[in-house]
Amino acid sequence: MDSANDPGTSKDTPDPPVIEVSPDEAEALARLLRDFQLEFEVPTPPVEDVTDRLRTLLVAGEVTALLIGNREQPVGLAVLRFRTALFYDSTDAYLEELYVVPGRRGDGLGRRLMEAVLDLARERGCGRIELGTEEDDTAARGLYESLGFTNRDRGELMFFYERDL
Repeated sequence: MDSANDPGTSKDTPDPPVIEVSPDEAEALARLLRDFQLEFEVPTPPVEDVTDRLRTLLVAGEVTALLIGNREQPVGLAVLRFRTALFYDSTDAYLEELYVVPGRRGDGLGRRLMEAVLDLARERGCGRIELGTEEDDTAARGLYESLGFTNRDRGELMFFYERDL
């Protein structure tokens, strides 16, 4: 299909839709996640395996995912997890992945996805949302900070750590 006529891939199309992913749409999400991982040289299982895993997680309600663009050829994604808050009568959200394909960066799609993420988190009763990003990802950091995210707690720098087991 000609990308100029495809609302999911054309730069000329304002406001491609943000769509919540159903388990039946796990393959489109898996393909985009694989592209994301490969772009940053992160080892990733085959698309078929990721599709199966995502379908299982979506059915179980373990993840919620949003795509931007059309369902067959999305141009961005957000993957969230929700959990009951420890100290408050609310839910916490964790943004596990946010990605926009290289050719569409700078078009405002990341902001639109993040606004949809924040709206969804509020709808689900979240009192807080957390995320992690790399120090050198200044574009992502700029986006998050422009939306009110901070990496400071009472003036102190916060750190996000991880470890493979």
